Amino acid sequence: MTRLAFIGGGNMARSLIGGLLKTGIAPATVRVAEPQAEARQALGRDFGVACYSDNKLAAAEAEVIVLAVKPQVLPAIHGGLQDILQRNRPLLISIAAGVRLDQLERWFGVGLPIVRCMPNTPALIGSGATGLCANSRVSPAQKAQAQHILDTAGLTRWIDDEAQMDTVTAISGSAPAYFFALVEALEEAAANQGLPRETARALAAQTCFGAGRMLTESGEDPAVLRQRVTSPHGTTQAALESFGADGLPRIVARAVAAATRRGAELADELDKLP
Repeated sequence: MTRLAFIGGGNMARSLIGGLLKTGIAPATVRVAEPQAEARQALGRDFGVACYSDNKLAAAEAEVIVLAVKPQVLPAIHGGLQDILQRNRPLLISIAAGVRLDQLERWFGVGLPIVRCMPNTPALIGSGATGLCANSRVSPAQKAQAQHILDTAGLTRWIDDEAQMDTVTAISGSAPAYFFALVEALEEAAANQGLPRETARALAAQTCFGAGRMLTESGEDPAVLRQRVTSPHGTTQAALESFGADGLPRIVARAVAAATRRGAELADELDKLP
């Protein structure tokens, strides 16, 4: 069985570890490096995996290493891992947002098979959406390994052009916040119309949840589903016409462009780190 090491034991690592164990992965094959003693104890107690404060001890025998840390942490930890990575040549999977493949190669050593992933926060409940891209040294078998790991957190899609990963960040990595903002706005609008706020929130959240399920499970085009809900001259048409008058498609396009642009800027800022 593949030996896995997680560098970082935060929420995303916990989600992936829990998902992998449900697929039958043995806890004995998983090691985790986590600097916080309380978090290490919780990981060991909840999952039965070996936990270490030292990254090198966790990574020593791993065939797959998952970098589950914040982007700004990577330059600080690469020095302690380079020797092990160059000696063992494991598959390196990064879920650090916005970090490019060339940056990972610069910090952890050239010649490594590396997969870059962009999951989102619904991955914490197994309903995530993750984009993945790989460098040229990742074999088909290693791509399958990476996909299996991320599949435990939800839907996965491979991206051929790494430049598109900033767009993936904009439409899935950042997009749960757009959804939450929409529910906030619906709740506020309904409360202003006199509906109790708790009722407004519950109805708005459940409606968005149900609509999302209809979209993903039916396989229908969103335009088709929208049209089925929209009776001529009815309430839905009135609301959609108001959205159109306020330029909803342009608002969304500008927001996605802004998030995409900022993703590229953040990656460029990492280039300035040692």
